[in-house]
Amino acid sequence: MVRLLLYFLCVVLSPVTAKAQRQVDPNDLTLTVTVEELDYVPYQQEMVLLTIHGVYKRHITLEKLEMPELKGMNWMQLGQDNWFESFVDGRTVKNMRRRMAVFPDESGSLTIGRFKHHLTLLDENNAWFEHTIESKPITIQVAPAPPTDGWWFPTRRLRIADNWSNAPDQLRPGEGVLRIVRVSALGASPDMIPPMPELTSPSALIFAHPEKRLVDLTPQGPEAIAYWRWTITPSNSVSAILEPFEFGFFDTVNREARTARISPQRVAFLKSETDAPVQAEATLPVILRSGMILASGITAFGLAFAMLTGPGQTLSTAGVRSWLRRRQLLSKLRSAGRDNNLVTVRHTAVHLADYYPKDTRRDEILRAIDTAIFSRSAGEPTASQAASQLLSTYARGGSTGPTR
Repeated sequence: MVRLLLYFLCVVLSPVTAKAQRQVDPNDLTLTVTVEELDYVPYQQEMVLLTIHGVYKRHITLEKLEMPELKGMNWMQLGQDNWFESFVDGRTVKNMRRRMAVFPDESGSLTIGRFKHHLTLLDENNAWFEHTIESKPITIQVAPAPPTDGWWFPTRRLRIADNWSNAPDQLRPGEGVLRIVRVSALGASPDMIPPMPELTSPSALIFAHPEKRLVDLTPQGPEAIAYWRWTITPSNSVSAILEPFEFGFFDTVNREARTARISPQRVAFLKSETDAPVQAEATLPVILRSGMILASGITAFGLAFAMLTGPGQTLSTAGVRSWLRRRQLLSKLRSAGRDNNLVTVRHTAVHLADYYPKDTRRDEILRAIDTAIFSRSAGEPTASQAASQLLSTYARGGSTGPTR
């Protein structure tokens, strides 16, 4: 009978005892949300930093932080939660800190609701039980974005780097150069950076590549990064000027609208490359060195004389060099067509432009070659077709001698 009574008392009183053991002092578990102090009211889409901080004097086995619905704003978490220990009243306590950046889409008074931290704790009997703590809601004031003619782009720090794959004014004939403009903005998300501008030039072939955007999470906030890329080559045999471009942004530190400008740039072929002689001076002595080829040399000389002189004209050494140079380039063009080397066909055509008058049909062929090279896709014309078409234009048009 006594045993039965004791069993009854244990059954009845055990829930009360467990409940007493599982009571949590509010001071043992706290969760707060603070907003970065600013000396101004932020505009729409301007970054606002939040810090969620939890202090825990109880042992935690499992945890999950639940965010409120952030109405009227976008947000970004700045990395993983940071767990660390600190001392409070002479005892070690656990801390959790989360950093977030929010970007209000609306103006006026916006409320950030309660964050809830769902915890699994241990009671005095080492049994698990669930407990949730909440932060207090906070309110932030947001001003309407100021009127602007272009793209509204608030940022705390803007950096622009203009990089080139190689020196843009020292290109080999027919060569292209890759231009990469890197735009990085602290306190912005990637979608806030203005669209990639159109790069223009009256005398260059420009192929725009798809832009790339990413974000780097830093303690000061997200840093949005955009890469704008173009492949450029002059459309003539000399040089081209790329026109400048600009875009506006709002400096949120100095609270002023500013303009970022990308200066004009010259893209050019090296003169030493386009004007390099093919050692024609050394060719004649080599030919004349052998007695067996002397007759051929004299015949070639006579043909050159007939081609380069006329009534009242005299044969010059420069004329002979020009003729030899032209013949060698034409031979190189035929070889490039046979070898299916479209780039060499383009390079050789650039050199031949110095010895033949301008031709509309030839310009059309060169534009088609440039498109085939820089589009990086198989298409017309092939190297053989391009060489044949160019040779036909040289055959029907007389030479003029070097233009430089």
